This record gives sequence, C-alpha cells and structure tokens, in this order.
Amino acid sequence: MKNSQWIGIAAAVLVIVASFMPWAYFPVLQKEFTGFFSEQNRYGRPGKVLLFFSVVEIVFFLIPKVWAKRANLFVAAVGVAWGFKCYYLYTACYRGECPEKRLGLFLMFGGTILALVATLLPDIKIRQDVSSE
Repeated sequence: MKNSQWIGIAAAVLVIVASFMPWAYFPVLQKEFTGFFSEQNRYGRPGKVLLFFSVVEIVFFLIPKVWAKRANLFVAAVGVAWGFKCYYLYTACYRGECPEKRLGLFLMFGGTILALVATLLPDIKIRQDVSSE
C-alpha cells in the first residue's frame, strides 16, 4: 500500500494522544482513569509502555529498510497485545461495580490495531535478481 507508513504513523500518534484521554470512569470512586492515572496507581501507568511502543513504531515506519519493517511488525504485535491487556483491565468489573468505558480506551485499542495492519502492508521496493542465461 502506498500510504501505509503514513497511516501507521497517524495510528501511533493516535495511541499517544489517546493515552492522555479518559479511558474509564469509576462511579464508586467518582474518578476518571487515563493511561497515566489510576487510583493509588493500582493499574500502573500503561500509557508509558504504549508511548514507548508508539515512538519505536514511528521510527521504524520512517526507516525504509526491510529489517525495520520486520522489527516494526513485532513491535506493533506486542503493542496490540498490551492494548488488549489494558482494555481488559480497565473494563473489568470488580465486586459488581463496572466502570463506564470512555472514548480514549477505544481510540487506544483501535490505534494499536490500525498500526499493526499498517505494518502488514509496507511500501518498500524489493529488488529482484534477474539471472541472465
């Protein structure tokens, strides 16, 4: 795909922006959790890991080498796995109290999936060896 690296970069930036947006609202605590804030840091700061993966993905999208495209596939796959873990963690019910899902959580998970799809469609010229007979 001709514009896949730019779509992948946009998806990685979307993940970074979504990490700062509200992911879930917990009515019992009356607080909104983001990728960088949770009550008493119980969920950690998964936004830091997503930020790292997104920056690495952006760098690999900009390098026009085959090894970078292959490494980016691995990084994006780990990013999707981490995004799924965050989605599951932030939407799980606890003692009958379920949080309200917010837009940032969906944008984060959708951005990781979109970045993975963009890594599967690299725009790289592969030289073919033509043997002369």
